[in-house]
Amino acid sequence: MIRTLHTCALDNATLRAARALLEDAFDGELTPEDWEHCLGGMHALAWDGDELVGHAAVVQRSIAHNGRPLRAGYVEGVAVRADRRRQGIAGELMGELEEIIRRAHDFGALGSSDEGLPFYTARGWKPWRGALRILTPDGVEDTPDELGWILVFGGELDLDGELLCADWRDGDVW
Repeated sequence: MIRTLHTCALDNATLRAARALLEDAFDGELTPEDWEHCLGGMHALAWDGDELVGHAAVVQRSIAHNGRPLRAGYVEGVAVRADRRRQGIAGELMGELEEIIRRAHDFGALGSSDEGLPFYTARGWKPWRGALRILTPDGVEDTPDELGWILVFGGELDLDGELLCADWRDGDVW
């Protein structure tokens, strides 16, 4: 069963279970900043009885496309428990988030791993080809190392244009 709730509606036990699931799924490489990036938006949670078996979140970020500020639904923390992978759970989680993106945001964006690229592109997410920049406390910086890993969904975007993420954050900026 998939439940979709805002961070503020999640109790402490559910938040602990989600964080533990992500830490396990990312082989202990989930940083405190990675977890913080998952909070403050909508969570899609896959349950098998009382056990959390999957998690994905979408948070709002301010991203300008070719100079025009837009509300981006930024996907974070997509993971399925190892023994439940390849059963369609990630697809169900993403389906929930994609509907939220369609209804509440101008477009969706995410940073993918190597393993995730085929999954996301098969769902219609497109790799960004243009310039990627981030507004830092010291000004605008290019982030060319992110090309090929930042994917977008929906919206009317020129994939060869510029994306400027206007909300600085600790940890991975994209």
